[in-house]
Amino acid sequence: MRSAISRAIADHYAWGDGCDGWHLVRSSGLSVIEERMPAGAAETRHMHQHARQFFYVLEGCLTIEHDGSLATLQTGEGLEVSPGVVHEVRNRSAEVVRFLVVSQPPSHGDRQTVVQDHDRDDRT
Repeated sequence: MRSAISRAIADHYAWGDGCDGWHLVRSSGLSVIEERMPAGAAETRHMHQHARQFFYVLEGCLTIEHDGSLATLQTGEGLEVSPGVVHEVRNRSAEVVRFLVVSQPPSHGDRQTVVQDHDRDDRT
């Protein structure tokens, strides 16, 4: 029988600008990560070829840009992002947001950064 898992004992990693992640489940077929994102933080726009992801807000308000649309998720709400869909997670609120990211298969190693035309700086 497996032991219970929590942030206190899960593998931790830091990412982005002050963001944290804890691997709650880390197997070849499934990844469950609890993430903490401070106010004003955002990840890089990207996509996954194979991973299907589900974002579920534990506390706070999370904005997800996905396939050209914006979704604002409150505590207790979630959103599925299919493989191949360009997305970006942001915390536009003034408070910390905590959320789960469930990926099947795991998304690590399957991430492709996407640069859109308005993101490019073509100045010379």
